[in-house]
Amino acid sequence: MARSNGSGHKEPLLAESRRAAILEMLRASGAVSVAEVQSRLGVSSMTARRDLGELASRGLAHRTHGGAVIPSISAHEDSFALRLESATDAKLALAELAVQRVQPRDAVYIDSSTTCYFVARRLLESGMELTLLTNSLPVMQMACAQGSPNVHLVGVGGTLRPLTQSFVGPYAVGTVLAHYADHAFMSVKALTATGMMLDADQLEAEVKRTMIAHAKEPVLLIDRSKLTARGLHAVAPVSELELVLAYGASNEELQLLTEAGVAVQSLD
Repeated sequence: MARSNGSGHKEPLLAESRRAAILEMLRASGAVSVAEVQSRLGVSSMTARRDLGELASRGLAHRTHGGAVIPSISAHEDSFALRLESATDAKLALAELAVQRVQPRDAVYIDSSTTCYFVARRLLESGMELTLLTNSLPVMQMACAQGSPNVHLVGVGGTLRPLTQSFVGPYAVGTVLAHYADHAFMSVKALTATGMMLDADQLEAEVKRTMIAHAKEPVLLIDRSKLTARGLHAVAPVSELELVLAYGASNEELQLLTEAGVAVQSLD
């Protein structure tokens, strides 16, 4: 998977293209060695090891002696940057619907999901006076860059997870516990058939669970993929939510939510 420069010699792929190719190799076979990366991509062992290390830092691979393996399905979690570029139509539509629920001077929790990054962006674009409370570093950076005098930003600090660019742990939970918001907007890794929200990381799940408990209106934003995805750590049952905003799911697929007693607003 190297390119020709026209003289018959192979040129290495650009870094992100190489890593995407390695990820495909991992997903196809479940494991890959440094030697295989060298052979297939035409790179040095140092470059192969560096690329595998970068994928591991993003949570997309687990390093082993001489190579890497893909994480288990239940624990797999893509990086914030990768997720931000996926399903953008659904996220934009859900964000627009979510923002309609916010009134001037409301306080709003925003979790670390990329779906709710779009909610935060739309709130900032509205120019509305509000208090924004979030553990998402990208949302904090976006709010600071915009510098709106109408937005009071409360950063939920703690231990930074580089993969998700979010703050978690006891300090993050403590900050959430010290406040109470009108709305909490969040997304999760998956929903079980019994209506349990799941996340890939235990500490992320704890922050989301605390936001639900400290908001007048906790709202979950999901697309259809969440109904078939798998997660590892329980957040809370959907019965603790005020509302679910769903994109692209049929009434039959959403039946488990309505049976749990939570209101559902669906978008095609």
